[in-house]
Amino acid sequence: MKLSTREASGYFRKPNPDSAGLLIFGSDPMRVADGRTRVISALIGPQGEEEMRLTRIPAADLRKDLAMLNDAIKAQGFFPGPRVAFVEDATDTLAPTIIAGLTDWVPGDAQIIVTAGQLTAKSKLRKAFEGHKQAFAVGLYDEPPSREDIEEALRLAGLKNIDRESMEALTNLSRDLQPGDFRQTVDKIGLFKYQDDTPLTVEDVAACAPQSSEADLDDVLHIVAEARTSDIAPILRKLYAQGVNPVGLCIGATRHFRRLHVAASDPGGAAQGVGRLRPPVFGPRRDKIVRQASHWGRNRLEKALTLLTDTDLQLRSAALTPQQALVERALIRLSMMARR
Repeated sequence: MKLSTREASGYFRKPNPDSAGLLIFGSDPMRVADGRTRVISALIGPQGEEEMRLTRIPAADLRKDLAMLNDAIKAQGFFPGPRVAFVEDATDTLAPTIIAGLTDWVPGDAQIIVTAGQLTAKSKLRKAFEGHKQAFAVGLYDEPPSREDIEEALRLAGLKNIDRESMEALTNLSRDLQPGDFRQTVDKIGLFKYQDDTPLTVEDVAACAPQSSEADLDDVLHIVAEARTSDIAPILRKLYAQGVNPVGLCIGATRHFRRLHVAASDPGGAAQGVGRLRPPVFGPRRDKIVRQASHWGRNRLEKALTLLTDTDLQLRSAALTPQQALVERALIRLSMMARR
């Protein structure tokens, strides 16, 4: 059965103990690992690994010994309680072995938890879990945590007395940080407020937040394409603090706008054009690119590519103009172009 991203959050907190297994896949390893950690912890409890009720099977080891998974599923543990056979970083090459384990699974066997990278809709592994009556599959995409996810993280950290401004600060922080980093930050805040019953303040959140939160190159490109001009300078500061150079930023912007141009130029429309992109784009990122390509149109995207090409030539020349200023000016001009 297929779980949506929204349904997955609730399932990770309270998984079905009678299920045959769960496949978690996605392009972001940290999101996949965070989901896997939560669901395994919910299934076997905090003492499960110490009681040897969790069997970890790296994909590389399973390729060498295909019987490992079936042995882990059928093995009887010394300690009572549910068991998990966890296959890490699986690919479609292991689909026959994992499918055989699902087929032979009976109630009382260890539950099969599998993690994988990005899988297409045609993936044999994905189809096996989505089509199984007692198993689940969920794809995790680059979406910020929901309100329920944030509240769950706060509850686990023991934080209760939170006002509106502090919750807003935490929500903004959750959009800047990777899921694992955000949970670590919330845990840090929980320790900071240990045995402190006073309300959590914005200053408390700022004191525990990373000094330079990670920003992704895609973030600034979507900001530019969506005409959010005022957000460009703050995220550029983060990118430069992380070591991103102006030339690399310009190349990334050119690549993004070329993809938009390919989508917008398709005779069947932007949605059909995005479907032809290679590598393929999935989930919320696909929706963003369809929306941006439709908004910009082919003619404006050609002007945007001309501007980026000129900027790239200037960056590679011996001009004395500061490179960061050149790129920032180009991105601002692009975002203003998107408003017309």
